[in-house]
Amino acid sequence: MAGKFEVYKDKSGGFRFRLKAGNGETIASLESYKTKASALGGNESVKKNAGSDIADLTEES
Repeated sequence: MAGKFEVYKDKSGGFRFRLKAGNGETIASLESYKTKASALGGNESVKKNAGSDIADLTEES
């Protein structure tokens, strides 16, 4: 089964989205938005930018 995004209401009444793996495990959960439309817009932005390179901001030891 493929992964999927889910939009849901959190305990404070805000809207969030999360990415779940094919096995049902949550692998990413993002900030709370005041409106469902904003959460959906954030979700679209993540999907659009998902192919971006990883920027490693850690320092070498």
